[in-house]
Amino acid sequence: VTVQKNPHKKAIIWEGEEGEQRVLTYHDLLIQVSKLANALKTLGVKKGDRVTVYLPMVPELIISLLACARIGAVHTVIFSGFSAKSIRDRVDDSKSKVIITADGGKRRGNLVKLKDVVDEAIKGLDFVESVIVLEHTCNQVTFTAKDKKWKEFVDSMEPSCDAEMLDSTHPLYILYTSGTTGKPKGVLHGTGGYLTHVFTTFKWIFDIKHTDVYFCTADIGW
Repeated sequence: VTVQKNPHKKAIIWEGEEGEQRVLTYHDLLIQVSKLANALKTLGVKKGDRVTVYLPMVPELIISLLACARIGAVHTVIFSGFSAKSIRDRVDDSKSKVIITADGGKRRGNLVKLKDVVDEAIKGLDFVESVIVLEHTCNQVTFTAKDKKWKEFVDSMEPSCDAEMLDSTHPLYILYTSGTTGKPKGVLHGTGGYLTHVFTTFKWIFDIKHTDVYFCTADIGW
């Protein structure tokens, strides 16, 4: 397979619920991923630590997953429509050190106050050391000593971060499913196996070419 090294190619084409648009090239994406990776390292996140991501469908969600993978942190994505109880169960099970969320998100025209939900979810969970908050809807939220504003904190980081060397079996992410008991069950996916699966699926089943645009309607949380 020929790798197309074109940093100016569009990596993410995003359109919000109200028609707002953003385009990130692969060069843009690498810079943003590196900055967040450095921010996580500044917060003490190391290889094998868990990071919970509770964001709306914005480019920063993809940036967060790639940043975790870059430093060997294990990410777990929670669907942005889930309740505080659902978040608490998953954060408690994974013992996530950091949570990445937003002040709010839009769903069918309604404002979902994501930061407020996270605050409720992590009450008493002392192992959660930091919460990174993306300013997305700019609604009023309460900031605590644990909270870091994305624009102030992440954007100030160095735009370069070397990728961590990992074994192929190193855990990449935890996917939670309610299963048959109603209590979330975490399924652990490995770095090498999962990425090989994704690559071969795109190549052999979707037949994706470097000139194609891929669109997915599913929420990343699913």
